[in-house]
Amino acid sequence: MTRPRKMFGTDGIRGTANTDPMTAAIALRLGQAAGVLFLRGAHRHRVIIGKDTRLSGYMIEPALVAGFVGAGMDVVLVGPLPTPAIAMLTRSLRADLGVMISASHNPFEDNGIKLFGPDGFKLSDDTEREIEALMEGDASVGLAAPGKLGRASRLNDSAGRYIESAKATFPRGLRLDGLKIVVDCAHGAAYKVAPAVLWELGAEVIAIGVAPDGFNINKGCGSTVPEFLCGEVRRHGAHLGLALDGDADRLILSDERGTIVDGDQILALIAKTWAQDGRLRGGGVVATVMSNLGLERFLGVQGIALHRTRVGDRYVVEKMRADGFNVGGEQSGHMILSDYATTGDGLFAALQVLAVLVEDGRPASELLRLFEPLPQVLRSVRFAGPSPLASHDIRAATDAAEAQLAGSGRLLIRESGTEPVIRVMAEGEDEHLVARIVDDLCARIGDVTRQATQGAQAA
Repeated sequence: MTRPRKMFGTDGIRGTANTDPMTAAIALRLGQAAGVLFLRGAHRHRVIIGKDTRLSGYMIEPALVAGFVGAGMDVVLVGPLPTPAIAMLTRSLRADLGVMISASHNPFEDNGIKLFGPDGFKLSDDTEREIEALMEGDASVGLAAPGKLGRASRLNDSAGRYIESAKATFPRGLRLDGLKIVVDCAHGAAYKVAPAVLWELGAEVIAIGVAPDGFNINKGCGSTVPEFLCGEVRRHGAHLGLALDGDADRLILSDERGTIVDGDQILALIAKTWAQDGRLRGGGVVATVMSNLGLERFLGVQGIALHRTRVGDRYVVEKMRADGFNVGGEQSGHMILSDYATTGDGLFAALQVLAVLVEDGRPASELLRLFEPLPQVLRSVRFAGPSPLASHDIRAATDAAEAQLAGSGRLLIRESGTEPVIRVMAEGEDEHLVARIVDDLCARIGDVTRQATQGAQAA
């Protein structure tokens, strides 16, 4: 039986800062364990460490540095940069590991640690299990002798390298002249590089969410609060709005009317365009179980197959690599374009959309509404203790809900891989039925959670 991971979730280790597992002590141990595991060969070993703008990054970063240096690895610090930039720099600098300190779209109180291998891809579940096993073992095993300790340095031109990498994905000969673009950087990792890329390509840039103070990342802005972007697009009369999340691996758009454009519509546009240009590989694209049925139907008309995976961009990437696809994404805004990047990159995806906008000439409201989504409702229920999904009551309620949909829609109930919540999603032709099913299931999950909590307290 495969050993379950204890600390790693669907996107690295994540939690509330300065509480288990997101403490300096655990970050130190993680650096030691990962460093020991990746000391392969006689060369001088190197790890790249980036971060977003959270206050707790100042605690986690030096702890990781100490761990890696103690394992005998040289550390290269690059400061606040998008997660995909760390993946790119890991490959570019021939590093053995890349580390991103970020909790992505979560509030500032949280933080996380994501690890990339020398190929720039996120580590496999099995490798994460190996790291956990080393963390649980003797902390002194495998550490470097005094003369073999690593060194730490800073790469001062890291932002410039990523900016040039981003611009290289935009078609040569095209410019963004005449376009007014609002870009919301969520006070996060892309607050400098994203506006710079758009400006250098010729756009009139209105940058918002670019004043990080350690506390305001994702607060009332970014891809999780796209309504803020939509209001700014309308206020400035912009042609398009781009909303990134805290580590800039997600993208949500606003058209010129201030209407939200989610990841499914972005994926549809890129897939259709690349297929027409002969660039789409594998005959299809990869998405997760969360993507709307309307996307699947639209792609089917285009002769493009939609392959679904479990939720998490890492699983989308695994499917893409296994079966030779070069386009994948999530409704939440992760867009993976493997011709250019090894992980989701919100800015790279935005540039693909902008290239179509420039060449097509139609307004974003026409270009980015490729299909009519089926009514879809998604809600989250927070819980404490064991997952309520094991309850007989929840299983019975789920069976009853699926019978109500009667093959005309989809129901998905899952436990989040990054926080203690249950996600309930339903979609179908009947909007009222879908909403009622989700409300009933959330209420039932809440009841089971309360009963379990009361039972534990009584015991």
